[in-house]
Amino acid sequence: MPDAGQHYSAGQYSARLIAALIACGVTDLVVCPGSRSQALALAAAAQERAGRIRLHVRIDERSAAFFALGLARETGVPAPVVVTSGTAVANLVPAVLEAHHSDVPMLLLTADRPAELQGVRANQTTDQATLFSGIVRAARTIEADALTRPDHDARAAFAAAIGASADHVTDQDADPGPVQLNVRLREPLSDADMLAEPPTLEAPRRDELPEIAVAPKPGTVVLAGADALRDGQDPNLLAQRLSVPLIAEPSSGARLGRECVSVQLLETELAAEVRRVIVFGHPTLSRSTARLLATADEVLVAARAGENLPGTPLRGRLTAASTETDRSWLGRWVVSDRKAREAAEEPLSIEGLNRRELAKEGLRQARRPVDRETLVRSVWEHTWPHDRLVLGASRLIRVLDRTVTGKAITVHSNRGLAGIDGTIATGLGVAAALDRSARGGVTRILVGDITALHDAASLLVNPAEQRPRVQIVIGDDGGGTIFDDLEVRQSADEADFTRVLTTPVRADFKGLAEAYGWAHVLVTDRAGLERALTEKSTCVIEVRLHEEPSGD
Repeated sequence: MPDAGQHYSAGQYSARLIAALIACGVTDLVVCPGSRSQALALAAAAQERAGRIRLHVRIDERSAAFFALGLARETGVPAPVVVTSGTAVANLVPAVLEAHHSDVPMLLLTADRPAELQGVRANQTTDQATLFSGIVRAARTIEADALTRPDHDARAAFAAAIGASADHVTDQDADPGPVQLNVRLREPLSDADMLAEPPTLEAPRRDELPEIAVAPKPGTVVLAGADALRDGQDPNLLAQRLSVPLIAEPSSGARLGRECVSVQLLETELAAEVRRVIVFGHPTLSRSTARLLATADEVLVAARAGENLPGTPLRGRLTAASTETDRSWLGRWVVSDRKAREAAEEPLSIEGLNRRELAKEGLRQARRPVDRETLVRSVWEHTWPHDRLVLGASRLIRVLDRTVTGKAITVHSNRGLAGIDGTIATGLGVAAALDRSARGGVTRILVGDITALHDAASLLVNPAEQRPRVQIVIGDDGGGTIFDDLEVRQSADEADFTRVLTTPVRADFKGLAEAYGWAHVLVTDRAGLERALTEKSTCVIEVRLHEEPSGD
């Protein structure tokens, strides 16, 4: 190959670029087939044969990008996505938006046609250089006549994706997120030998944020939203040191400990006494938290760069300036939380029953249909620290938020824009990363039926790749019932509401699963749900949900 600084062919540049990304720390790479991107794809395949990366091939670019998002969510390292030119690049937009708003590192390697084919209506050619304007941390186009510095290009792109500068001096105004490297390639598009040795270079890194001390103050509540533990933040420790209640969403990573109480307490008189809210992550699930942020006297936010925040942004790791010894404020919340949970528990009338009657009652309970609360509780109870739980933006995550107690488990959810798109692909990416870590856990993807159908194509897994240990749990209630909780449910015409919002469906999930090569388990009662979750086999679990008379 030519010496550094000389012009490389498409194949030579691509081979060196992929090798340099591996030197930066890339361990996984996602490829979609295409002609213009063939050199990047073949270079990735060569590195997989050499045992240096794990390659994932997907035919749907939208699914591929969300799969890469899941890998990065679990590992913290971007998994480059290789796509060809044209609409293939546009299909990345939904996942790029989510990565942008949730600060997940992502690296887009988009192949493009050279300058002489731009603006002349050439095949599969559009303006890819500005397609992601405003939603990427950096976007650079490498012209076909400037394929000279693959090591530099790889290192700069990787650094921007993880929120660091290429010279290792952390930019405090930078956060992880999506980065586009748009490479214009001219024929010949690949070479016979596409394997390059990873160069010796110092990988970019992010420095730790400085500590910011927060003083105790009466009426304080800590609120932890999605991804609250990023950048070394510890909302649990802060709540413990300040002796204040902690309200933590399921995907916060902070839903555990004595200080953790239910979000439903914000609907009680205690909420009126809150004077200060300390926010970690991105809380989005509850209207009561939105009201709290709007009415509190003071809102402090463990901020990331560029956020439009309802409060005072603090760019650093929040710690307690001193330990609060008066625990009366926290005690009132903890006592109220315990009483509320005890009142909500479903009593079992077994007192005075003989052995035969007890067995009969047990059988009756096992045969009871599954409602949403039973489903989310069961999935939560069967998930342990070595497992992973991925939650879709359906009604189920809100039921789970109101229902389950604290537990030290890792939960992922795309709450940046809280869309249903790409949830299965994201979960499969998380599962692939978890399998590689050899922790021995299972990944469960909990979604509603509409969310599952929206991303059904992501069930297609390349037959050359080992399917990870994953259970896709689908709560089937026949449509988009999440809208039942909105005010429009009371004001809209019933038929119109059903037609355009509920959008009732009755899909053949068994046929769908089998078409993509997945085992299918149908659950209609609580005993069946227990069996399916306990077996931990890789499958699609369809749970027929029973609608309670209350309409919940």
